[in-house]
Parts: sequence; structure tokens; C-alpha cells
Amino acid sequence: MTSYRSLQCRLSLISTIAAFAFTLAAPATALAADEDATLISLVQQHVKAQADFNVPALTALTTDNYVEVSPLGGVDTREKVLAFYAPDKKTAAPVITVEEPLVRVSGDTAVLIAKLSMTVTAGGQQRPVALRASYVAKKDGGAWKLLSAHYSGIAPKKPAQ
Repeated sequence: MTSYRSLQCRLSLISTIAAFAFTLAAPATALAADEDATLISLVQQHVKAQADFNVPALTALTTDNYVEVSPLGGVDTREKVLAFYAPDKKTAAPVITVEEPLVRVSGDTAVLIAKLSMTVTAGGQQRPVALRASYVAKKDGGAWKLLSAHYSGIAPKKPAQ
């Protein structure tokens, strides 16, 4: 039979181990939150650089082998993307907000899925438009860069009948 004192010692040891494990997990959670915030900021910077037709920023934010899948399904290399955003091709762009970010990090690779929301004007009418975007990022030399982006339209909600 286990004595009361032995049971007390075991419970004390288990409490100490649990407290130690919690103190180890807290910094890891904080680091994960910092990593998530960094990746969300990377995507926000990318969205802004696209809206501003800022080729130097897009160049800095993407890897040399970056590839993008457009909302229409076209696959574009980095060169084609940068050419599309050349300053002489700049058009008015709606304000785009990055919403519902979902970040998953595995080592030096991360996936971020977000909703990109905007209001567009067509035929004198304003209407909300949203895309679901999936980004893959790679840590290179301690800094995150986008490796790819994939945009899919989100169908508008049908009115209730």
C-alpha cells in the first residue's frame, strides 16, 4: 500500500512538473502569436503593394520563384505579376481589408488563409465583393517572404426567398 506521505510527494511532483510545463508553453504561445502577427502583416503589406502598384515592395515581399493563381484561374509567374503592377498600368483600386486570417506555421513554411473584402463600383452601383486568398510563405534569412498566392471568388449570399 502507498502511504499518505508517498502519495503527497507524488502529487507535489506532478504539480511541479505541470507548473514547469506551463511556464515552457507560455513563451511558445507568445512566440506563435508574434509569428502569426508577422505573417498577417506580410499579407497586409502585399495587398497594399498590389493596390498601390508598388513593384519595389512586391519584389521585396515575394520570393524569386513566387507564383500566383488569379481569381479567374490563371497561373502567373513573379515576372508576369510584377509586369501587371507596373506603375504605368496603375488604375484606381478599392480599399481591400484582410479579414478572418488563419495561420499555420510548420518550421520555415507557413500557410495563411484570409478573406479579402472590398466594395466595388460597377454601373454606378456599389456592391461588396470578397475573395478567399491562400498564401504560402517561406522564411528566408530570418524574414518571411511570400512563395505563392491563390485567389478564389466568394459567391455573394443569395437573398432569402
